[in-house]
Amino acid sequence: MIHVVAGALFDEQGRVLIAQRPPGKHMAGGWEFPGGKVEPEEQALAGLQRELREELGIEVLDATPLIAYEHGYSDRRVLLDLWLVSLYTGEARSVEGQPLKWVTLDELETVGLLEADRPMIPALREARR
Repeated sequence: MIHVVAGALFDEQGRVLIAQRPPGKHMAGGWEFPGGKVEPEEQALAGLQRELREELGIEVLDATPLIAYEHGYSDRRVLLDLWLVSLYTGEARSVEGQPLKWVTLDELETVGLLEADRPMIPALREARR
């Protein structure tokens, strides 16, 4: 089981940040919430902080778990763990060169979000109420 942690960051307009999977990676070209694999012996929050520092150049100061579930691919099983990032410093930018975009929750249905991330949409809608 691969533990993957992701962060949901919202801007002042209520849009959420998504990132495109780079060429050469599993599910390349699909859109997802930024994050990555939790290292062995690493706590989920620490993994989230590290991944968002590496990918987006931000420092996560406060985040809460929102939804976690297992997803099976033909070649692997992953535990997807989405956190709602409520406080961070810095400006989110593409440190690793992957395309980023801010989208509304409604746009998540049509932007090519990975199937594995789709269960996160209702959880995000509920959290934003």
